Amino acid sequence: MQQLNLDEEGLSTQVSFHDAVRVWWRIGFLSFGGPAGQIALMHRIIIDEKRWLDESRFLHALNYCMLLPGPEAQQLATYIGWLMHGVRGGLVAGILFILPGAVTMMILSCLYVVLGDFAVADGFFLGMKAAVMAIVIQALIRIGRKALRDRTGYLLALAGFLGLFLFNVPFPLLILAAGLFGYFSARSQKQGQPTTKPIPDTTVRPGTTLAALVCLLLWILTLAGLYAIAGSDNLYTQLASFFSKMAVVTFGGAYAVMSYVAQQGVEHYHWLQPGEMLDGLGLAETTPGPLILVTQFVGFLAAYRHASPVPDLLDGFIGGLLTTWVTFLPCFFWIFAGAPYIEKLRHHRALSSALAAITATVVGVVANLAVWFGLHALFPIQNRYQSYGMDLQIPDIFSLDLPMFALICIASIMLFRYKLNVLTLLGVCALSGIIWTLAV
Repeated sequence: MQQLNLDEEGLSTQVSFHDAVRVWWRIGFLSFGGPAGQIALMHRIIIDEKRWLDESRFLHALNYCMLLPGPEAQQLATYIGWLMHGVRGGLVAGILFILPGAVTMMILSCLYVVLGDFAVADGFFLGMKAAVMAIVIQALIRIGRKALRDRTGYLLALAGFLGLFLFNVPFPLLILAAGLFGYFSARSQKQGQPTTKPIPDTTVRPGTTLAALVCLLLWILTLAGLYAIAGSDNLYTQLASFFSKMAVVTFGGAYAVMSYVAQQGVEHYHWLQPGEMLDGLGLAETTPGPLILVTQFVGFLAAYRHASPVPDLLDGFIGGLLTTWVTFLPCFFWIFAGAPYIEKLRHHRALSSALAAITATVVGVVANLAVWFGLHALFPIQNRYQSYGMDLQIPDIFSLDLPMFALICIASIMLFRYKLNVLTLLGVCALSGIIWTLAV
């Protein structure tokens, strides 16, 4: 085990950039299992094995990334890379966390549209949906155990779930309310006075502000250029606009984002079907990197089917690449723009309380995702109910998909009872789905 000395701020200054690049490549290729598994992987390698940071520094960075829209694990990698080696460290860590999964996801998206009409492919995705449901449930339990420490946390999670599931309350409003509640709760207990200590110059990296401005400019130019050249009705313009908006208003990482993307992509834009969203999440589960790479799958399908009169893989490639670009570019902006200030407020208790309240609310968001996906996977027929401010999708119980129900039960047993790893679980479920489809 590599033993490095940490300074008084819990940060190692002895790591070479070359060694860091090797570690970020390793993390990028091993980052399976969704945000919970990816964060655990980084914790094991960076803290336990490499001793680049101490525990409090890691958790402070994680709490900030949980506050941001977008994939918290990728943003955490970018944050830690920036702490270690400034802007170049943040860019390398963030890009290498994405790259292996993005390439794999593009290949799988091509195979999906080419093989999607075959029975083997249908069975494959049937099994994948079941495995994904079990993984989402496990993620909910893991995040809940970590974030919900008292009755207040449970109440915040319940409020987040009911606000989204029953009333479609805008997610930013839930996050703002939770943050304000946590902040003023700490202030009312006279624990919110800042005790910020000066931070060493090693955490205030030159060029960070410039890097943030460059990321913002590239983001704006992408949108403005598409609107100017192609117009607002162009599919690529719509993809860039939608996923840019998603990058701003969707918080809590991939599991929280999926609820928003699925509902909009399926019900509003009609880019794909509810079952295909689960297929995409299943593909994302089989690849390393952030689960939010499922947005690349959505962009690929939308462009493949709608960019031109004839379905075309090149259109799909462009749509998937554009979606990935506008999805992740803002992630680098959030880190480079905010991390220096968050570092200066590491000892502010009221801010820490606000971040903890937001994290608890996110648990309710993940619960909403699990229920939404579960209903659409198990019950193909849904009835919409709107009354007293509520907007509900009520399943037709007679439309229950029994094979899906059986596979979800099997996947849950394998995951919770026998502790199968993600890749093995996905493989077993996919094989089971194929066998079932071919048998009937």
